Amino acid sequence: MLFIAGASVAAAGSLDLPTTRNDLPPDDLGRVTAITRPTADFSRAEDFEKMQGGAGTSRKRPNQDAFSHSSANITFEEEATFKLGNGLFRKNWVSSPSSTQASDGLGPLFNARACQSCHLKDGRGHPPEGAADATSMFLRLARAAETAEEQQLVATRGVLNLPDPVYGTQLQDRAVPGIPGEGRMKIDYTEVPVTLGDGTQVSLRKPAYSVTDLGYGALDPRTTLSPRVSPQMIGLGLVEQIHPADIASRADPEDHDEDGISGRVSIVRDELTGELALGRFGWKATTASIRQQSADAFAGDMGISSPEAPRHWGDCTQAQPACLEQPNGAQERLGGFEAPPPVMDLVTFYAQNLAVPARRDVDKPEVLAGKKVFYDLGCTGCHTPKFVTRRDAPNKAQSFQLIWPYSDFLLHDMGEGLADGQQAGDAGGTEWRTPPLWGIGLTQRVNDHTFFLHDGRARSLTEAILWHGGEAGRARDGFAALDKPERDALIRFLESL
Repeated sequence: MLFIAGASVAAAGSLDLPTTRNDLPPDDLGRVTAITRPTADFSRAEDFEKMQGGAGTSRKRPNQDAFSHSSANITFEEEATFKLGNGLFRKNWVSSPSSTQASDGLGPLFNARACQSCHLKDGRGHPPEGAADATSMFLRLARAAETAEEQQLVATRGVLNLPDPVYGTQLQDRAVPGIPGEGRMKIDYTEVPVTLGDGTQVSLRKPAYSVTDLGYGALDPRTTLSPRVSPQMIGLGLVEQIHPADIASRADPEDHDEDGISGRVSIVRDELTGELALGRFGWKATTASIRQQSADAFAGDMGISSPEAPRHWGDCTQAQPACLEQPNGAQERLGGFEAPPPVMDLVTFYAQNLAVPARRDVDKPEVLAGKKVFYDLGCTGCHTPKFVTRRDAPNKAQSFQLIWPYSDFLLHDMGEGLADGQQAGDAGGTEWRTPPLWGIGLTQRVNDHTFFLHDGRARSLTEAILWHGGEAGRARDGFAALDKPERDALIRFLESL
């Protein structure tokens, strides 16, 4: 039985996650176990290491479009489907009523007009810097369950947490004509000096978040603010096809092996089926599938309804009557939704088949030396290097692929330094899902910035590592104690991913 947040899964709704893979015959299971075993040889690159997205890895030139290529192993017909999905991903939605009925339904409150606005070039979002706006970053709003009824609702995975009674689940700074936006995110940074073991000085910027220009009165005093930048989109379809047993088997909530790392699975209610499922997407692993993740973004970020999230007015609340009085774009000929099933099919397929770019410089001595440092520091305790996806994946392109995401997709306590103080389902206020590292070295090339972590506070990979705390504190301290050549080698390894 798995234990989550101090209570067994069975106590909050039955879910028996498998402990061994049931999609493989014994011979294949043995092969998978062998090939995913962590390496101890850092004298050369491992077999297939360059192809970090399996057979679907993009080997195209790693330019600004490096995250926007389709999986290399999809069919010619599927390539057409991918391109149609790309068109919808880039499409600007408009407010109702409109003569452009296929793009009708934006808002009434929203953060962006198109998926691409947040996931620019299918890459990583950023905090507002200089003249840049906050389109690719927003504030999640929530409070913890307080009454017995609310606590039961969270425990049974009916909700992740409780929204602000006026502003809902996230702050939306934009609105259709005639009503005000909800407010604007304000960030105040304090520089915190850190001295490394060899005397090198590094400055970390510590953010403080608030909201200005509130359009509908005060926030509830119990409401917490959780900043989120948009994550990169590559490899999602492969992550979706990692067998649950391969994720659950790495969980160690009681730290029985006494390594200081106690990853926990996130169990969520799959809104597509109504059943409990393994959460694997989002900064706090709060979503089980790419389709639901896409539907939630449509509804929350743009106010676009779909069968999976049938909220024609997006995140408008009963305390915002003028918002609820606005027209919506739901049309019977489109199934009564603003983003009907064909739209969701195409956008989901697009998100499932954005290729992971090939590794660079895998055989370079400095990269190999940095890889050894990564292993020696214990970084692989959370950033699991490789998996083999399930044999019975619905699409052959994601079936039985050796992939290298460098994540265990579990929840980890990252310490007070990175805490947002916000519960989200099984994730507590200091917990975050381990983000995959593949593609991280191309962030500058694709998105023209190097802002990392859930809120983009880190301005470099070095700063991102030094913000690690909690279960990652030992690895962080080990990194801080390294001599400069070893630190440089580790960063060079990360840049090769």
